Amino acid sequence: MAIKLSEFKFDLPSKLVAKFPTEDREQSRLMVVHKDTGKIEHKNFKDILEYFDEKDTLVINDTKVFPARLYGNKEKTGAKIEVFLLRELSKEAFLWDVLVDPARKIRVGNKLYFGDSELVAEVIDNTTSRGRTIRFLFDGTTQELHELINQIGEMPIPKELEREVEDSDADRYQTIFAKYKGAVAAPAAGLHFTKHLLKRMEIKGVNVAPLTFHVGLGTFRSVDVEDLTKHKMDSESFMIPGETTDLINKTIDNKRKVCAIGVTTLRALEASVSASGRLKENSGWTDKFIFPPYECRICNALVTNFHQPQSTLLMSAAAFGGYDLIMEAYQTAIKEEYRFLSYGDAMLII
Repeated sequence: MAIKLSEFKFDLPSKLVAKFPTEDREQSRLMVVHKDTGKIEHKNFKDILEYFDEKDTLVINDTKVFPARLYGNKEKTGAKIEVFLLRELSKEAFLWDVLVDPARKIRVGNKLYFGDSELVAEVIDNTTSRGRTIRFLFDGTTQELHELINQIGEMPIPKELEREVEDSDADRYQTIFAKYKGAVAAPAAGLHFTKHLLKRMEIKGVNVAPLTFHVGLGTFRSVDVEDLTKHKMDSESFMIPGETTDLINKTIDNKRKVCAIGVTTLRALEASVSASGRLKENSGWTDKFIFPPYECRICNALVTNFHQPQSTLLMSAAAFGGYDLIMEAYQTAIKEEYRFLSYGDAMLII
């Protein structure tokens, strides 16, 4: 039976939304959910080591979040406009897909000024109700434009945190594996790892395999159709290198654990399954939406955070762990006061 949107509804007390991360990354709590027995354990994130052995593989997302939130002023009126950079459409032409807020004020032909007016953008197209395509009117190179965006942009911490961005977010809203710039949201499950914890994994013989999935707002876009088969995900770009593919296939052949760190990682892997049920080297765009009932082909373990009601992230976790068990785990999380969203606690489903 297909599961409907309304079945992912629950009351999330606002006090459980983590506005700030724990002092130390690996000190988050970890709920361990056992798919086969339904057993739920309460641990610390650093205890994750107990659940993995030699020749198991953790698959991490090495995307890097960039300061995607800019505040500009509209020419003539000076009205303050938030411009959220979604993706670069053309490096040469300085074209970007963006979201603007308030959108009703922004029309094609409008110019926006950023910083001390050192950067100007012109709106050249309407894409959705809040979406626009803009062209930066800029004299320098693409790299110089990116450097300027880094200076005047803000780390795009989720609006749900209901607070201003702080200096510490530049470090904490970024995983320690972050390498390739392109995400407008952090792959939250990866935020719990420290170099020390990775070192201990390595000593135990656990492999760490990277892929790159640039998290876009599609992952967070609200679902507004009761029939989940009708929900369309925005495309997000990803790349799975050959070494990672080989390592994961070897892990599958050895019948060891392949653990996706985060739903975005899971989606990249599931978008790249060959006919024989193995992983293939792949890069491109995916709009794959994973929701129950779904049989995961590559991973047999998943680390994920605690997500909002009716979010695609919750649906993917439920597809992986089983709807009834994951919804029960969420009720337990609320009762035990686990912390939710990007800066919250983690769940390991095995």
